[in-house]
Amino acid sequence: MTDSTAADDEQRIAAEERASGLNVIRRVAPYLWPADKPWVKRRVVLALVSLVIAKIVAVGTPFFYKAAVDALSGDAAADAAWTLGAGAVGLTVAYGMARAMNVGFQQLRDVIFARVGQRALRQIALETFEHIHRMSMRYHITRKTGGLSRIIERGVKGVEFLLRFLLFSIGPLFLELLMIGVVLAVVFDIWYLVVVLGTIVVYVVFTFKVTEWRVRIRRVMNEQDTDANQKAIDSLLNFETVKYFGAERREADRYDAAMAGYEEAAVRTSYSLAALNFGQSLIITSGLVAVMVMAAVGVQSGALTVGDFVMVNAYMIQITMPLNFLGTVYREIRQALVDMGQMFDLLGQKPDVSDKADAKSLNVTSGVVEFQDIRFGYDAARPILKGVTVTVGAGETVALVGPSGSGKSTIGRLLFRFYDVSGGAVLIDGQDLRDVTQASLHARIGVVPQDTVLFNDTVYYNIAYGRPDALRGDVEAAARAAKIHDFIASLPEGYETQVGERGLKLSGGEKQRVGIARTLLKNPPILLLDEATSALDSETERDIQDELRAMSRGRSVITIAHRLSTIVDADRIVVLENGEVVEEGRHEVLLARGGRYAAMWTRQMAEEQAA
Repeated sequence: MTDSTAADDEQRIAAEERASGLNVIRRVAPYLWPADKPWVKRRVVLALVSLVIAKIVAVGTPFFYKAAVDALSGDAAADAAWTLGAGAVGLTVAYGMARAMNVGFQQLRDVIFARVGQRALRQIALETFEHIHRMSMRYHITRKTGGLSRIIERGVKGVEFLLRFLLFSIGPLFLELLMIGVVLAVVFDIWYLVVVLGTIVVYVVFTFKVTEWRVRIRRVMNEQDTDANQKAIDSLLNFETVKYFGAERREADRYDAAMAGYEEAAVRTSYSLAALNFGQSLIITSGLVAVMVMAAVGVQSGALTVGDFVMVNAYMIQITMPLNFLGTVYREIRQALVDMGQMFDLLGQKPDVSDKADAKSLNVTSGVVEFQDIRFGYDAARPILKGVTVTVGAGETVALVGPSGSGKSTIGRLLFRFYDVSGGAVLIDGQDLRDVTQASLHARIGVVPQDTVLFNDTVYYNIAYGRPDALRGDVEAAARAAKIHDFIASLPEGYETQVGERGLKLSGGEKQRVGIARTLLKNPPILLLDEATSALDSETERDIQDELRAMSRGRSVITIAHRLSTIVDADRIVVLENGEVVEEGRHEVLLARGGRYAAMWTRQMAEEQAA
């Protein structure tokens, strides 16, 4: 790549970032001035008023300092006794009070604005959380949890930072510089203003240029940080797998390699910070010395008093402090814009599956489920289902069986509308799932998955998750029906027992029973059993099968099975292969036919006998 091409790319990236930054500011502005929240507007106005008063006091404070110095040095024109006595003391007290008022109004500004910033942070965090839950299954199976959590964390923190510093740092800084410039031009000489303005322009240009360079390094550092965090979380989530394969060293090396990239970027960030700080100090010190020399010459010639010399010095220090902060604030604002841009990009992603504008609630009367010539593929180039037609009658149990990759679980995901079919239609009581709201659909389907994942909370919370408004008696009744109540009662803390992350403190059978109790409490008219017992041992499986059969009575049930012995009582068995229905009928009929199902049955029975 040529130097000109690299420069063009950098200019293009910078232009895109500026446009992105403006878009982010436009997205954030409504949180600062919401049309339907007058109290927020009042607080913003009061905060700005406090800010302006603080700046006026800050710019006026050096006048008290000058007057006190003149009084003490004998340059004051007032009576000598007053100047050397109460006058100097009074001016010193006034100077102290002015400094206190400046700090007081700044703190009042922060107090007034605190609720505005925290409200915006909370609202954006909630919107992001809700949006992620609205995203479709396709998004969630490809996302990286660690990287995603980092994007949200940095983005939400960036909102408060941007609101606070954009409103209370950059704007106030230029207001203060303008007021000080006017004072220097009026009270002293226009050349003081010229030198100060020149110093500020050189300082700002240098700061922004170096900070742009640092932002690019910081972006690389963030990418490495996200990558390292993702690898750490991925490894910890798969703790058992790491142990099974003795891969602790391998995982540590993988994490360390990601951290090495972060270390290199962080070192470059530190070097660039040193260069920025030294350059800023050199520029501001040069301006300070130039102005002080001009004031010293004025004092020597008699045009200025010692108090004037001190006041000029006070103003230059007053300018220096916010300017030293400018580089940090600008860099942090740029970084906040980048972080928030990533978060708003996330908010801008549209879910693959969404409700129609006129979608109605699903009305389940009998619970007839129809898959009409459905076609679907996770990748358009690789179809999974190739025209499958299956009907589940009211109160009927239909089992889907077939080899891995035949499309069994995919049918379950289409029923829950995790995806939309690319051809055909899925109907419940004659209603196309694409015409009803997802919330009403999910409310009427109960799922018992192969591996029940529990929240890191109490047993009671996990069962009550099926119906949060359920009474305690209802929760315990569901636990009894799932044959888990006695076990829970035997625990030292009973229903208040913590189950651990993903329910790891419970065995597979116990977790599965909690999952069944949760679904029983939900009491849905349609039930999907997605290989609900395939991960369990034979004895536990037999126990849970009885509970599943009891739960299935009076409901329309689709059961996806790997072990054929678990579905011999099904009203109908549908055999899938390569995304097509190859056989359909009751267990006995399919065995007598001697086809694909019979071959699968014979093989499984032989494997079980051998075991």
